[in-house]
Amino acid sequence: MLQYETKIDANQLKGKDFLTILDFSSDEIFYLLELASQMKREQKEGKSSNVLQGKSLGMIFENASTRTRVSFEVGMTQLGGHALFLSPRDLQIGRGEPISDTAQVLSRYVDAIMVRTNSHEKVEELAKYSTVPVINALTDYYHPCQALADLLTIYEQKGTFKGNKLVYVGDGNNVAHSLVIGAAKVGMDVAVATPAGYEMNQDIVEKAFEVAKSTGSTIKITNDPVEAVTNADIIYTDVWASMGYESEQKDRELAFGPYQVNSELVSHAKNDYIFLHCLPAHRGEEVTADIIDGQHSVVFDEAENRLHVQKAILASVIK
Repeated sequence: MLQYETKIDANQLKGKDFLTILDFSSDEIFYLLELASQMKREQKEGKSSNVLQGKSLGMIFENASTRTRVSFEVGMTQLGGHALFLSPRDLQIGRGEPISDTAQVLSRYVDAIMVRTNSHEKVEELAKYSTVPVINALTDYYHPCQALADLLTIYEQKGTFKGNKLVYVGDGNNVAHSLVIGAAKVGMDVAVATPAGYEMNQDIVEKAFEVAKSTGSTIKITNDPVEAVTNADIIYTDVWASMGYESEQKDRELAFGPYQVNSELVSHAKNDYIFLHCLPAHRGEEVTADIIDGQHSVVFDEAENRLHVQKAILASVIK
């Protein structure tokens, strides 16, 4: 259980969209993490909850998914509800129906809409016209559900956020954006090392710095992976070529080679560091097998926590 006191009413988040972590206060994030921790503990004890009995979740997927689809679908089932998998081939949106029309129609059928797409603008438009909560399951800019699972995993392993240094090495992508913002929201120090030309979006970085000012967190941005990893408590990486960038694979291999998380790089971290990766992973590229499969890796605990944080989100926002 998290040792943080929050002043959140259980009904405060009902009907609220979950588009980015920026939209949630630190107290609201702590509340979701606490609820996820409680749900995880109760599941391990064999306890069940029907808090979403009779509720339905529409899940729109415009790209491939393993952890996101399974965790949301199983999460709804475990909470007593029902999830519908919707691909562009199944929806008229795939044939040009306006997003606004799709949002208004689905709002009359389901109690929440989860969407995984390449365009963050699509998610924002869907939320604009939807009368039920919209949950961002991944866009080109943000991956907030993953960041919550990351934070829960870090707390489980380290027992606190304060005083820990989280280091992200690799592509300045959607995972990096949400991770840095989430870490700043809970008061954790962050360092990010990316190759030149592959940095995080500057507007999002500036927003993260604003969050850090209010929580006392520090954020360091660099192109030097060794500088970033020095004295790290947590090391995180992601694939070098995310979905949509596969055509750049060869160029990215050249640019990202010095950013591989391997035994030499992690030797600069603290002896009890933990390793995180959102998966899927390419062993031998962004991380070597001895690291991701080694004693410091908690990537499968992290993957499991996607289920628990998403159950917390669903239970909190669905009316």
